Amino acid sequence: MELVTVTDEGPIRIVTLNNPGKGNAISKPMAEQVQVVMQEFEHRDDLRVAIITAAGTRAFTFGADVADPPELWRAIPTVGFRPLKPVICAVEGWCVGGGIVLAMMCDLMVCGATAKFYYPEAKLGLTGGMIAGLVSRVPHKIAMEIALLCTTISAERAERIGLVNEVVPEGQALSRAKEMATELAGMAPMVLHEIKRMVTEEILPRGPSEQMAIHGQRMAAIRNSADFVEGKAAFREKRAPNFEGR
Repeated sequence: MELVTVTDEGPIRIVTLNNPGKGNAISKPMAEQVQVVMQEFEHRDDLRVAIITAAGTRAFTFGADVADPPELWRAIPTVGFRPLKPVICAVEGWCVGGGIVLAMMCDLMVCGATAKFYYPEAKLGLTGGMIAGLVSRVPHKIAMEIALLCTTISAERAERIGLVNEVVPEGQALSRAKEMATELAGMAPMVLHEIKRMVTEEILPRGPSEQMAIHGQRMAAIRNSADFVEGKAAFREKRAPNFEGR
């Protein structure tokens, strides 16, 4: 079974978490696959908008798969992938733990009427820290209620506090997200990209966990570069290195 399915409908990419038997829990391979297909989306000129959704209506995701813990940052917009194109999240059912982080980092969100948002890490004794970014997206006291008290947030309240843009009848979140995506695909890409760049890179603050994940990727790119291979070889061979910037 493919843990992540991808459907391209014209300029719209639909990325679906696809393990409904486990509540679409995000495992290590699932997070890695989301990152790969979204990085490809980032560099495809023919694709203008992405939708992240999940199979079934029971759960968008139950969060990280404790049986196969992921590097969750890989599946998180603006962290594991950073497209300047719009990304919409379509949520049905439970959105738990890291699923809230994934959803809140998207540019727009639609949810079904029975959706519920729940962040239980304070009850589990472990956190990745990225939930701190919620205070940049909903009022501070509400964010702290979600993170500290582990309050379950209904779809209706999620819309009221600004966590989601729109609540639709159960099962129709993806359909409504496609309508939004179609509208966005007809707009000026350069304008959308610049608005998103200003918001995500210059206005919204990044929490420590986000910064650490982004910094780690940059350092990994240097460690895995051809220049590093050349530098080591030049050192061993006692010659001047020939760096190419890649």
